Amino acid sequence: MDVRFDHVGVNVRDLDAQTAWYKGALGLKTVFEFHLEGPGLSGVVLEHPHGWRLELLARADSRPGLKAPDPITAVLTEGYGHFAVTTPELDPVHAALVAHGAGEAVAPGPSPEPGVRMAWVTDPEGNLIELIERRSTE
Repeated sequence: MDVRFDHVGVNVRDLDAQTAWYKGALGLKTVFEFHLEGPGLSGVVLEHPHGWRLELLARADSRPGLKAPDPITAVLTEGYGHFAVTTPELDPVHAALVAHGAGEAVAPGPSPEPGVRMAWVTDPEGNLIELIERRSTE
């Protein structure tokens, strides 16, 4: 079966503010924006230079869902809990995101996966983002 991952959708309260944050914090560019009149749903698809995409969605009268402070708490609720990105240098990326306004959920440290380091941050609305550093075995 030839399938490839395309994007992660994140429901947000303030579409403009979250769009600006993700563009500034992760270097994403707008691919397209849309609005569906019937349900009053607005969205934007953002893309990283490496090709991965993030879709931010906002709808009037939405209510906050789980805003877990860390990944261990997040798994007490079933469903999607976070998205993850990889980087060759975890510490400077983590520091740059925190300096850009990300909340610090889990400081950089070892991952349960052998040879991997990880950290966790939250975007300005509290959505969890995992940062992963895989060491080359070459």
